[in-house]
Amino acid sequence: MTKYWRSLDELNNPAEFKKTEIKLEMNATRAVQKKASNASRRDFLKAFGFSVAAAAVVASCKRPVDKAIPYLVKAEEVTPGMANYYASSYFEGNEYCSVLVKVRDGRPIKIEGNNLCSISQQGTSARVQASVLNLYDDARFKTPLKRGEATNWEEVDSYISKKLAQLNGENKKVVLLTSTLISPSTKKVIQNFQTKYPNVEVVQYDAVSATGILKANELSFGKALVPDYKFEKAKVIVSFGADFLGTWLSTTEYTKAYSAGRKVLEKNDEMNRHYQFETGMTLTGSNADVRFPIKPSEEKTILTALYYQLLQAKGSMTIAAPGSPVDVKGLTEDLLANEGKSLVVSGSNDVNTQVIVNAINNLLGNYGSTILIDKTLNTHQGIDDNFETLISELKSKTVGGILCWGVNPVYNHPKGQEIKDLILGAELSISFSDRIDETTAACHWVCPEPHYLESWNDAEPKSGVYSLAQPTISKLFDSRQVQESLMLWAGVEAPNYYEFVKTNWKENFAELQSEFSDSRIFWNDVLQKGVFETDNINTESLAYTENGLAEAVSLSGSNSSGWEVAFYQSVAIADGSSANNPWLQELPDPIAKISWDNFAAVPVKWAEENGVVNESVITINGIELPVFVQPGQAADTVSVALGYGREIAGKVGNGVGKNMFALSSVQNGAKKLWLSGADVQTTGKTFELALSQTHHSMEGRPIVRETNFDKWQLDPASGNELKKEHDKHSVSLYPTPEFKGHHWGMAVDLSSCTGCGTCSISCQAENNIQVIGKEQVRNRRIMHWIRIDRYFSNDAENPDVYHQPVMCQHCDNAPCENVCPVSATPHSDEGLNQMAYNRCVGTKYCINNCPYKVRRFNWFEYVKNPKFDFASNSDLGRLVLNPDVTVRSRGVAEKCSFCVQRIQETKSDAKLAGRKIEDGEVKPACVQSCPADALVFGDMKNPDSKISKYFKNERNYHLLEELHTLPSVGYLTKVRNKKS
Repeated sequence: MTKYWRSLDELNNPAEFKKTEIKLEMNATRAVQKKASNASRRDFLKAFGFSVAAAAVVASCKRPVDKAIPYLVKAEEVTPGMANYYASSYFEGNEYCSVLVKVRDGRPIKIEGNNLCSISQQGTSARVQASVLNLYDDARFKTPLKRGEATNWEEVDSYISKKLAQLNGENKKVVLLTSTLISPSTKKVIQNFQTKYPNVEVVQYDAVSATGILKANELSFGKALVPDYKFEKAKVIVSFGADFLGTWLSTTEYTKAYSAGRKVLEKNDEMNRHYQFETGMTLTGSNADVRFPIKPSEEKTILTALYYQLLQAKGSMTIAAPGSPVDVKGLTEDLLANEGKSLVVSGSNDVNTQVIVNAINNLLGNYGSTILIDKTLNTHQGIDDNFETLISELKSKTVGGILCWGVNPVYNHPKGQEIKDLILGAELSISFSDRIDETTAACHWVCPEPHYLESWNDAEPKSGVYSLAQPTISKLFDSRQVQESLMLWAGVEAPNYYEFVKTNWKENFAELQSEFSDSRIFWNDVLQKGVFETDNINTESLAYTENGLAEAVSLSGSNSSGWEVAFYQSVAIADGSSANNPWLQELPDPIAKISWDNFAAVPVKWAEENGVVNESVITINGIELPVFVQPGQAADTVSVALGYGREIAGKVGNGVGKNMFALSSVQNGAKKLWLSGADVQTTGKTFELALSQTHHSMEGRPIVRETNFDKWQLDPASGNELKKEHDKHSVSLYPTPEFKGHHWGMAVDLSSCTGCGTCSISCQAENNIQVIGKEQVRNRRIMHWIRIDRYFSNDAENPDVYHQPVMCQHCDNAPCENVCPVSATPHSDEGLNQMAYNRCVGTKYCINNCPYKVRRFNWFEYVKNPKFDFASNSDLGRLVLNPDVTVRSRGVAEKCSFCVQRIQETKSDAKLAGRKIEDGEVKPACVQSCPADALVFGDMKNPDSKISKYFKNERNYHLLEELHTLPSVGYLTKVRNKKS
C-alpha cells in the first residue's frame, strides 16, 4: 500500500512525529492558560464576580453606538441590504481577469470571475480575490505629495506643466515608465500627450518579464509577441520551468483549460499527460504526471537533445543527438504520437532557450493548433534591455524627467539602489502610485491614481478580447486617474477620461459595432457584460523561420558549476506589488505550507548530509534565509521566492522576508532569474517559520485515494476499493436521516484540483475570516475555513504530490453536534451543520470531537485590536466586511457554513419569482471562484443534479467512511496519467 506523508519527519519517524505534534498542541494551549494559572482561586472568583456584575451594569445602562447616516435622497440603484454587481477588469502585476464586483450599500466587498469572458470563465486567482482588500489599504495616499509633504492638485499641475514645457523646450528627454499597457484608450491618451511633448518616450518595464519569449518570436516569426497557448487542445503538455498553474503568463485561463483536459467522469473521456522539468517543486510541477528535477543550467541542454531526437525520429537528421542529463526517449515517443496535439512551453527568460522551444513546436506541428501565433496575449510587453538603456540615459543626464506608473524598479531590479539615486537626482520625477513603495519614496512628486475599483478604463488583454473597467465606489481619497493628469498637462481643459474612453470606442472600434444599430446600445451592452469578444481582427500572416536557431543550439551546453539558485514568484505574493495585503501574506504556500516569509528550499539529501533541518538558517551570497527541506528539489540547487523583503510597503508588508531581486541579473538584454556558482553556507542559526501543514492530523487513516488513467479505463472504481468494502459492511445504530426539502452537498474532483488556494481566499473574503499573524499561525490557530492538505508519496527526492481541500463535511451524523452543551451547533433540516455564534460559550468540545479538524476557535478578539493590526483594526479596513456574515468575537468557534447566506438569498429570489431553484444556481464562494471547476455544489435530493451524479460516480468516496459520520462532502479519486 502506498504510504502518504506530509513532512519528512512524518516519513522518517511517524511515532516521534506524532509525539511532537501532541506536545506542540499542548504548548500552544498552555500559552493562553499561563496568566490564569498564576492567579489564586480567590483572585479568580473576585475577578469573575466583578466582571459579571460589571457586564450586567453596562448591559442595563448603555447600548453600543451604531454610526449610521440616513439617506436624505436615496440613490436609485441602491436598496439597503441588496447587492449590486458591476462588471470590471482587473490588471495588476501582468495578471488580467475580467471580474464581477459585488457592492453592498456602496461598498465593494467581493470579487468574482466574469463567466462571459473566455480568459477568466468565472474563475479567479487568490490575488484577484484579495484585490478588493487593497482598496481599503491604510497605506494608500490620501492627497498628492510634494517632497513627502501633502499638497494640492493646483500646485501639482502648475509646477509640472511648466517643468514639462521647460524640458521640451530644452529638448531633454522625458520618459514615461510604465508596466505593460493593455488599454487602447490609455495608449491614445499617451499618443496625444506625446504630440504635445515630442520629447516624451514610453518605456514598458515588467518586474518579471517575458523578454525571452518576445525576442525569440521576433527571430522566429518577425514580430515580438506572446502567442495564445491552447492548453485545452493539448494531449501532451511539456513544461520547462513554466509554472502555468501558478504565476506564468495567464494562469486563470491556463488552469481552466488544463483542468478541462483532466476530467474523467465518463468511460470514453480522455486525459492529457503532463511532463514537467523544473528546479524547485512548483504548483504546476506538483500536478504533473511525470516530473524531472533539473538544474536551471540543464534546461537548454535537455531541450536541444529533445529537438535532435525529434529530428532523428522524423528522418531529418542522421547524426547522433547530443547527450542529456535526462533520458527524453519516452517523451520523444509521446510527442511524436501526438503531433499537432502537443504543447511545449518554457518559463525561461533566455532568448536562445525560447528559440529552441519554437523549433520543437514547429517540428511537432503545434502552430495553428495548440499555439495561435496570429492571436497574441498582450499582458507582457516589457523588454528588459529597454529599461537598461533608460538607466544609461539617466546616468548621462540625457533624460531630464521620469514619470513612474505601475512600476517599482527601486525594489525589483538588481540595480535598485543606483536607480533610486538616479531618480532622486533627476530634474523631474513623478510617481502615480496609489500607495507607498520604494520607487515612490524616491520621487519628488506623488500624483496618486485611484484603485482600479474606483476607475474607468478599458483593456485588450488578448487579440479580439476587449473589456471595460468601471468605478464601483466613489473615490475614497483625493486621487486622480493618470490619464486625466496627462490630458490636463497636455492642455485639455477639465479632462474626463470616461468620456474619452466612450468616444474612443465609438470612433476607433466601429468595426466591432456592426451587429448593433446604435453605438450607445453597443456601449451599454459591453458595459453591462464587461467584455466583448470578436474574431473580426486584423491579423498578420506570420511564417516560422529558423532565424537564430543555429546559434541557440550551439550555445546549449551547460558550463555551470557549484550551487544554482532559482528565483520564482509565489502563488500568493507574486512580484511583491501586493505585499501589504494580509490575506495573501497568510495564505500558505501550496507546496511548503509556509506563510508570512520566503525561505530557501533545499534538497533532502543535502540537508540530511549536512544536518540541516526546517528553520535552520543558511546564507546565499551573504543573504540569510531560513531553510525548508523540500522534497523534489533538484540536487545542488536552492529555490527562493521573489516578492518579499519589501522595505516600504505598509504596516503588513514591511520587513517580511528577504528581497531576492537583488541577486538577479540582466544578461544579453533579459533579466535572469537564476544564479550560478552561488556561495551557500550554513550558519548554525535558526529562524521560526509559520508552517501550517502538520496542524491537523488525520492519524494515518486512508484519506488519500488515487489511481492511474489506464487502470481507471479498465475499472472506474480503481483506487476506490475501500469504498466498495465499506458499503458492503456498513451498519449503523443511527436512524437514516431524512430531509423533506433540500439536502445540500459538495463534491471535490481531485483530478481537477490544482491546490492553488483560491478557494481559501475567496472564502475568507465572503465570510469575514480574520487574519491572525505569523505568531498565531505558528501556534496552530490559522483561521481559514478551507485548508488545502498537501501529501507526498514515494521517493522523497522526487515525490508524487496530492492536494486535497478540506472544509466542514456537514455530516448527517455529526460528532460535533452531540457534545455541545449549549446546542450552538445544530443540524438544519437541509443537511447543514450550523453554528449559532451567540450561543457558543467556547468549550471547544465540538473542535475536539471533530475527526476532520475543520473547526476554528477565536482565541483572541481579532477586530479592533491593536495587537492584530492587519485588516480589521481601522474603520477603512473594516469596509470590506460582508454585512451578511457575523463578525465573530473572542471565545467563539467557527467553521464552513456552505455559505448559508448565499443559499438563503437564492431561496428567497426563487420564492419571489415563483420558481424552483435551478441546479447549480447556488454557488458558495469557493465553488464560484475555483479556476479549475474542481468543486460542485447542489441539492442531493435532486437525482438529476450534477452533485447527485458526482456522488453516484464510482470514483466518489468520503473521508473516514468507517466512522459513519455520513459527510455531505464527497471526493472523486485522483487520477494520474503516468505512462505505463
